[in-house]
Amino acid sequence: MLLKVNNVRIPLVEELSLKEATAKKLGLKKQDIENLQIVRRAVDARRKNNIILNYHVLLELDLSKKQLGRLLKDKDISQAVTEHTFEPVVGSEKITGRPIVIGAGPAGLLAALELAKHGYRPLLLERGKPVAQRIDDVQRFWQRGEFDPNSNVQFGEGGAGTFSDGKLTTRVNDPVMGSILQDFVKAGAPQEILYEHKPHVGTDKLRLMVNGLAGEIRALGGEIRYNAHVVDFLVAGEAVSGVQLADGEKINSNAVVLACGHSARDTYTRLAELGVGIEAKPFAIGVRIEHPQELIDRAQYGEFAGHPRLGVADYALVHHLPDKTRTAYSFCMCPGGVVVAAASEVGGVVVNGMSMYQRDSGIANSALVVNVSAADFGGGPLAGIEFQRRYERLAFAAAGSGYNAPAQNAASFLQGLQPELQCSIAPTYRPGLTACDLNKVLPDFVTATLRAGITAFDNKIKGFADGGALLTGVETRTSAPVRILRVNENKMSVTHTGLYPCGEGAGYAGGIMSAALDGYHVARAIMAKFAPIC
Repeated sequence: MLLKVNNVRIPLVEELSLKEATAKKLGLKKQDIENLQIVRRAVDARRKNNIILNYHVLLELDLSKKQLGRLLKDKDISQAVTEHTFEPVVGSEKITGRPIVIGAGPAGLLAALELAKHGYRPLLLERGKPVAQRIDDVQRFWQRGEFDPNSNVQFGEGGAGTFSDGKLTTRVNDPVMGSILQDFVKAGAPQEILYEHKPHVGTDKLRLMVNGLAGEIRALGGEIRYNAHVVDFLVAGEAVSGVQLADGEKINSNAVVLACGHSARDTYTRLAELGVGIEAKPFAIGVRIEHPQELIDRAQYGEFAGHPRLGVADYALVHHLPDKTRTAYSFCMCPGGVVVAAASEVGGVVVNGMSMYQRDSGIANSALVVNVSAADFGGGPLAGIEFQRRYERLAFAAAGSGYNAPAQNAASFLQGLQPELQCSIAPTYRPGLTACDLNKVLPDFVTATLRAGITAFDNKIKGFADGGALLTGVETRTSAPVRILRVNENKMSVTHTGLYPCGEGAGYAGGIMSAALDGYHVARAIMAKFAPIC
């Protein structure tokens, strides 16, 4: 008998194995349990003096009818349900050429993988380079300030997530998520992403995973082309019939997946010129804040900080101004990580956060951002892009016009003093920092809201507002500043047939996992319309 048992709770103070704890909960002997499998693992740190590991598990038991009846009276115990397989609905229309997928980020990779699995032989076009070459280009930028506009933290195989913490959490509750996580594990991700409550792979493991996904796409009949920058779309009436590359090559297809990522500003501009349905979307901007990781661990785990079964701590913080007009919040928190240069245009400074799988830098960093909307950046579908660009260029100029980032410690920021870089951590941003008043590179409403937020966050994490924390700007790429409008039912553009806006860049996702899920569903929408190629 296969049972699912929820809420097997093991206090850190107890030396108890998972099998022993499960047997105790069931009122059985440890030897009665076979083939125990973890379904979910989470940390319950609400009581700092009694932190608990909480598990959901599957296990096999040889039970009598009476024993089963006794166990099933417990609300935490149920008979396991066989996982559902999702066979695609396949259409009959013929695809012109092959389906084209633009962008090899999470959305594009999963769209291409799903199409390849079912005989559609997709062509994946990536404007940047393969991940290994991309890493070399990014390292040169960080070390020497040599910037490549087509191969950087935003553009290249794996998308922006390749240089991130590699979080795989999402608010989306989708039944196919387990299947996608299995694809990630097959591609090289750690096994524990299948059950951790807050799974992550880190930038190092994510790079391996990206290689694995690309290899699987090719093995299944798909093709990936790098340095293949889509600069235009072939349009006949209100139908997209293909794409044009920067070298002039035209490729025909009546199924074009647009998974361009949230920084493809040239693509957004061309879509608007063609009359594709696109609208401005709210987003957020701000800074990165760095603290000693030990401070965050102590605040979140108390005396258990540093416990080997806990790892490093993260946080999620929100502060609403009293009049509810603005909100400061943490975003993309990177435990044990670094702050990275993430520009995608010449003459702009952008920061982001990144962690390796081990999260062992000793420094915690997070974006602290404030909401902005069309009321802040004006009318027109592309106005948000110009708003972002304005502050990225201000940051570039203020820090010396060499991709240094403007920064100051929390004391000088909160108290309005002369900007200083002296802080409680070794700053991680490269190529380097320039002491700067962040009020000069961000809107007044953003810096005012950040000051209120940092002060309030100190009530939740003691020491958060310590003057030795370091603030580095500017963080502008929290999400796409536009949404490319599509029809919910078939995932197609509301104005142009054959065009399938997809993922974070199209305004339909907010991270690696939600982008991958959207890529999967867009691929399924194409399958529902078109017949396989082979």
